Amino acid sequence: MPRILIPTPLRPYTDKQDAVDVAGATVGELLADLTRKHSGLKTHLYNDQGKLRSFVNVYVNDEDIRYLQKEQTPVKSEDTVSIIPSVAGGVETAAPAPPAPPRGSALTNDEYKRYSRHLIMPEVGLDGQLKLKAAKVLCIGAGGLGSPVAMYLAAAGVGTLGIVDFDTVDFSNLQRQILHGTPDVGRPKLASAKDRLNALNPNVNIETYETALTSENALKLFEPYDVIVDGTDNFPTRYLVNDACVLLGKPNAYGSIFRFEGQASVFAMKEGPCYRCLYPEPPPPGLVPSCAEGGVLGVLPGLVGVIQATEAIKLILGTGEPLIGRFLIVDALRMKFRELRLRKDPACPVCGTHPTVTKLIDYEQFCGIRPAAPEPVAVNAATEITSTELKQRLDRGDKLIVVDVREPHEYQINRIPGSLLIPLGDVPKRYNELDPDLEIVTQCKSGVRSAKAADFLRSVGFKKVLNLKGGILDWVDKVDPSQPKY
Repeated sequence: MPRILIPTPLRPYTDKQDAVDVAGATVGELLADLTRKHSGLKTHLYNDQGKLRSFVNVYVNDEDIRYLQKEQTPVKSEDTVSIIPSVAGGVETAAPAPPAPPRGSALTNDEYKRYSRHLIMPEVGLDGQLKLKAAKVLCIGAGGLGSPVAMYLAAAGVGTLGIVDFDTVDFSNLQRQILHGTPDVGRPKLASAKDRLNALNPNVNIETYETALTSENALKLFEPYDVIVDGTDNFPTRYLVNDACVLLGKPNAYGSIFRFEGQASVFAMKEGPCYRCLYPEPPPPGLVPSCAEGGVLGVLPGLVGVIQATEAIKLILGTGEPLIGRFLIVDALRMKFRELRLRKDPACPVCGTHPTVTKLIDYEQFCGIRPAAPEPVAVNAATEITSTELKQRLDRGDKLIVVDVREPHEYQINRIPGSLLIPLGDVPKRYNELDPDLEIVTQCKSGVRSAKAADFLRSVGFKKVLNLKGGILDWVDKVDPSQPKY
């Protein structure tokens, strides 16, 4: 019987299984059987018209079904079927010409000592080290991915390292963002990063840009750099980075992370695919959880970030085989690396034969975060309840039940007294445990997952459902500051 491999973000909807045995002779039949067994997956895999969503790719072995027979692709029992959603092989192409060292450039005696292990490698040598010294790399973000990228590029001797960020260091960053330390909490990340990188290698010129990356400034920021490294953590900026790289002809060393899984590739090369070739459209807001909602293993950004830094160095040196047309998937829990082939999509709106995106657009609107036209429709207050209102009602003894839709390990950290734990992925199977005559308040960490649970309960007939605005974090802030936050 064939099996479908389930990525981490979708496992809450398969009883946490990483592979599901399914019946069928084609991909479409297998997916239909999968969604029959695990109905919660259907909205993630298919749109309202019953079509496979464009931000979900399906592979048979290492081939994208879009380039086979799509959902009619036949599957044998020994084949591996993989679902590859945005978390947001196959193309022979040359790497960009590496930057030429400026005339008269040379290494100092201290640099000969510092880079000695590079200099004795024939793939690098003195010429390669001079290319690194002449190179300029821009890193988008000084967080989980940006930290190892920046540190290893600085250590390698990249001459100019630019960093774009506008955040401050928070305690929750320190589990993975190794550019920053405990004394840096509250400081701008760029200040902390610059101090750390200067201490690591004072020969590197660190350029910092304390600003949000936007359609207005991206092209100007990218233009002086040879390679762009995408360390972003949201879809609007990811699509912005991709499009700007394609328009300028800059290679995009891409990486993304979630829990134990990571992805890496090199996009926007002339003969290779771009990010939009893989995911033409972003998922709807809230459908794909962020690291703040889903968590991330602290060392995973190190694994993926080092891959990104490696790809940037190879592009600069003009050596090896960059991840162009290849999509690397890292499973840190099993310590497995899988590679899938990517192809340039001739119909891609950015890098295709007849591009329709010829300038940067409004990426928040593109990702559905902001409507195309002003809509004076506020959040329906009748579907939400604040922490203080909930506390008052609980103290009065009102007949209501608080349903916590987080995962059990989150419930161990903090909770609303008396709440019932039903993880979001289990709600479709366990909603019959709830009394439809009682008022129900759904609750999660920040209100995103619980809003989905509330919508589902209403869809199956529950009339009195409220979502806790701001989730447990707001409850701790407003009602019970003795509990820890995460």
